[in-house]
Amino acid sequence: MNETLLHAQDLKVHFPLSAGWPWQDAGVLKAVDGVSLALQPGRTLGLVGESGCGKSTLARALTGMVPITAGDLVFDGRRVEHRKPTTWKSLRRDVQMIFQDPLA
Repeated sequence: MNETLLHAQDLKVHFPLSAGWPWQDAGVLKAVDGVSLALQPGRTLGLVGESGCGKSTLARALTGMVPITAGDLVFDGRRVEHRKPTTWKSLRRDVQMIFQDPLA
């Protein structure tokens, strides 16, 4: 089984930081910066890391819950145009995120 179900290349999710004053440049928070991965059908992927390192943001970006700043995302052979809402609408029928139960 060599086909790839989900392929992300150089994925970036950046959030603008708010400055105290309009003339100040606050910069951006690089929550996910240059992540690449490939997932094959029937395989499991685990994301492990310290608190605040971008695991949840990456998962949310892969499912369209947060906007992708840059990078390429291909799902089931179809390139995901991350700036087009219609692309995410069709993708959400096939992809879901299962949130952790903190009381489990």
